Amino acid sequence: MFQGLRTAAYYAPDLAKAKAWYTTVLGIEPYFSEPFYVGFNVGGFELGLHPDPGASLEGLGGAVPYWGVADASAAHDRLVSLGAKSLSPPQEVGGGIKVAVLEDPFGNALGIIENPHFALPAQ
Repeated sequence: MFQGLRTAAYYAPDLAKAKAWYTTVLGIEPYFSEPFYVGFNVGGFELGLHPDPGASLEGLGGAVPYWGVADASAAHDRLVSLGAKSLSPPQEVGGGIKVAVLEDPFGNALGIIENPHFALPAQ
């Protein structure tokens, strides 16, 4: 079901400052930059910055790993059926990208992302 790790999202209340800092650290400009999210393509993986951690993520820490899936809704439903708790159901975030966040049965944040802009690596 998982296609591989795609995104690590860090929550940054001062998005402009975080964007500037990571642009300097990475030496690249973000490929996606909106007031609600900034994304960098780092060697085929995404580093995402998000200004609002949301009440649903309290207690899970500041970073959420996102696993690539072909269908966010189907993957979300399957994970819930296997005992995960939905914290943020699948939602379109722009550019055809859909994300969801769940809590696994062990208290870990588990993000899923359907991102048509990231191609699967050659096998």
